[in-house]
Amino acid sequence: MFTWEGWLTIGVVMLVLGLLAFTTIVADVILVGGVTILLLSGVLGAEQALSGMANEGMITVGVLYIVVAGLQETGASGWIAQRFLGEPKSLRGAQIKMMAPVAFVSAFLNNTPVVAMFMPALVDWAKKYQLSVSKLMIPLSYAAVLGGSCTLIGTSTNLIVNGLVIKQANLPSLGMWDITWIGVPCVIAGIAFIVFTARWMLPDRRPTLGQFDDPREYTVEMLVEPGSPLVGKTIEQAGLRRLPGMFLAEIERAGEVIPAVGPQERLQSDDRLLFVGIVESVVDLQKIRGLKPATNQVFKLDSPRSKRTLIEAVVSNSCRLNGQTIRDGRFRKVYNAAVIAVSRNGERIRKKIGDIVLRPGDTLLLEASPTFLEQQRNSRDFYLVSRVENSNPPSHEKALLAIAILAGMILVVSFEWMSMLKASMLAAGAMIVTRCCTATVARRCVDWQILIAIAASFGLAEALRFTGVAEKVAWGLVDLAGNDRWLSLVVIYGVALLLTELVTNNAAAVLVFPIAIAVSAKLGASPMPFIIAIMMAASNGFATPIGYQTHMMVYGPGGYRFTDFVRIGLPLDLLIWIMSVLLIPLVFPFNPA
Repeated sequence: MFTWEGWLTIGVVMLVLGLLAFTTIVADVILVGGVTILLLSGVLGAEQALSGMANEGMITVGVLYIVVAGLQETGASGWIAQRFLGEPKSLRGAQIKMMAPVAFVSAFLNNTPVVAMFMPALVDWAKKYQLSVSKLMIPLSYAAVLGGSCTLIGTSTNLIVNGLVIKQANLPSLGMWDITWIGVPCVIAGIAFIVFTARWMLPDRRPTLGQFDDPREYTVEMLVEPGSPLVGKTIEQAGLRRLPGMFLAEIERAGEVIPAVGPQERLQSDDRLLFVGIVESVVDLQKIRGLKPATNQVFKLDSPRSKRTLIEAVVSNSCRLNGQTIRDGRFRKVYNAAVIAVSRNGERIRKKIGDIVLRPGDTLLLEASPTFLEQQRNSRDFYLVSRVENSNPPSHEKALLAIAILAGMILVVSFEWMSMLKASMLAAGAMIVTRCCTATVARRCVDWQILIAIAASFGLAEALRFTGVAEKVAWGLVDLAGNDRWLSLVVIYGVALLLTELVTNNAAAVLVFPIAIAVSAKLGASPMPFIIAIMMAASNGFATPIGYQTHMMVYGPGGYRFTDFVRIGLPLDLLIWIMSVLLIPLVFPFNPA
């Protein structure tokens, strides 16, 4: 029987899971609350309760946010999306285009950096093609997890189990492809299940973005840079036709205006593109490689472009430049800011930026140093001054450098020259040192809620292990199988899967491994079927976000709730469980060789 500490731990874990499933309280608050109860009751000491704060996995996820920021700030995420993902014809097609390469790459590379590489690219991709990011982020994590179970090096869990095979079971090492015969059919079945059920199983949560949500419709001019990757592409191929909340009104080419631009019109160097749309879409437009603001005033500002931001300012009736054009009023000289777009009561202004005559009530979209906010916030020239979030112009010239840093991180981890933690810290440091992202952006991009939730989940896992609850539950369930080999295999897989969802994958593998060896000896069976079952179960937990760190990585960006993982992850758990226990005895017979 359990001690009182064990019963209290079970009660707290059940309470945490219940609150996560049936309330809208944020995950980090619930998980920290559960750990607090165990700490105050004396079940956990301070060191055990806070062990998650020093956990390599949690810190690695935090550091990877900085690597991701470097990809976003340089526009490298858009390049990755273009090269790997292309143009989807439908949501189902988009999911297949994304999951197939992710699963393949994850079979040979660590899952965590693979997900980190694709996350920002998926956000840009979803926005560009007006897809719900919540339909893509869980499939991203699941595809990486499924792919990792195809080879011995696919996940850290497989390597840990192989180490236990050598040290504890005194058996020869598993081969690179031994698990492939089980993993590949499961990947195919898993991806097919996600593709055909995601429409109903995954939520459709989109940011409120559209022409009808924002009355400020800006007119903005962009120039196609000579030698840019957009030259020679059609409007459709360049991705300028599907910008959410924005449309291309006309092109000015060599003094001639092309109105009602068709999707097959090919872009040329120095084309002036006139867009009309909302501020969020202007921000997206600024991040497209090969386009730059048509006004050359942007490049005459004092501060480096990577340190600037977009600012909205409403012209007051006492502004000193009222009645003058932006050019004649020398706006840049007066305010050290460049006007890149103007909104005027929904009126479409068919003029170049410099020729627009300022009027009271005009809303200007400016590119300026953040110090503009402090300098003009109380100025009589503007009614309102506010910063547009995440609007720093990307440093496209450093995109290849950011990709090289990411590739270097993945390679040193894949060849086991460094641990994931060391490699990610080195990559994050390189992103900051090379100015792919600034220290300020690095601090801002870290999702502390997710990190706290991960750390707290490790505290709960420690309580389950320390009180003996996990081991006693495992043995109790195994005993139910009696002397039936196949039923024992089913139960061993189920126990490892349950602990993966609650205690994390690597801890589950370590806990269940000695039980599996003992059961195989008792039944006079080969230990290999049970070992492979542990590898598959501990690498394929989908029903809770706390079971695998890549699930937690996509939790925030996808706008998910705990129940979203349960809804699609639980049946996927059952599918992979059934397929694995049917296939394993065929590839790894129970009778010893």
